[in-house]
Amino acid sequence: MPNIYKEIQKRILVLDGAMGTMLQAYKFTEADFRGERFKEYLTPLQGNNDLLSITQPKAIKEVHAKYFEAGADIVETNTFSGTTIAMADYQMEDLVYELNYESAKIAKEVADEFTAREPRKPRFVAGSIGPTNRTASMSPDVNDPGYRAVTFDELRIAYKLQVEALIDGGADLLLVETVFDTLNAKAALFAIEEVKDERKIDIPIMLSGTITDASGRTLSGQTAEAFLISVSHIPLLSVGFNCALGANLLQPHLEAIASKTAFAISAHPNAGLPNAFGEYDETAEEMADQIEDYLKKGLINIIGGCCGTTPEHISAIAELAAKYQPRKCK
Repeated sequence: MPNIYKEIQKRILVLDGAMGTMLQAYKFTEADFRGERFKEYLTPLQGNNDLLSITQPKAIKEVHAKYFEAGADIVETNTFSGTTIAMADYQMEDLVYELNYESAKIAKEVADEFTAREPRKPRFVAGSIGPTNRTASMSPDVNDPGYRAVTFDELRIAYKLQVEALIDGGADLLLVETVFDTLNAKAALFAIEEVKDERKIDIPIMLSGTITDASGRTLSGQTAEAFLISVSHIPLLSVGFNCALGANLLQPHLEAIASKTAFAISAHPNAGLPNAFGEYDETAEEMADQIEDYLKKGLINIIGGCCGTTPEHISAIAELAAKYQPRKCK
């Protein structure tokens, strides 16, 4: 198998763009989400994008292929909400292993096709591990600040099942992303280390936090540098940030960590900030112009897009990234 540690030294690697943005264009109905298998399911399923890996696998495969065609080196599996905790919203906890396995399998099939076509540019699959819809550090109840909706152990168990399925399905690396609570991320990292120990394997790990607003902190209150320090005990392929902010607003936080770690640095910002309708207006050219500042300053090893980004955005970013050398890791 191609070694991503070698590839990341040769060039800036390009991550894919938004899966959700692409799936919205299909305008799937409730019936489309259900398919034949879940036709009589008791709860509404529209919006459960992870389920589409089972009910609309052709669409998921198409999205991965479009991102690879646009120049991506790495695509993320369609598993952002693939834990028993998040799937409880749809009463689909029992499907979690299958959802993650099938999602990784689909992405790996497409990656292998593109690698066979262009052996000099191997393609990789990152198992996407989202933050869940609960936080271990803060109370969801303002009247009971000591209350927690989830425990570290509950998160660890949920993440472990997801990690096992992603690896079994063929993921080349794992991406713990959109981290708004570092304690949640630590539970995911703990689960990954458990699986690595039990299986006697090593798998690269990307970790990507989220700076939630102009305060420059994660939702659980950490600055970019504090976030880096609190996760640096784990051997990571890369650490970085995604979501919440556009490329220009994310830059200071990348600068804050780039000189303080030997890990590779990743970023996949949004296509600007959402407008009044929750849509993203920033064009591929506008986003690429902002990202060029990352490249000129040597901040980045892995670059891609989050909310609102499409293959057009990734194509512009990939074209630009090819002109620059990756950040030097210590």
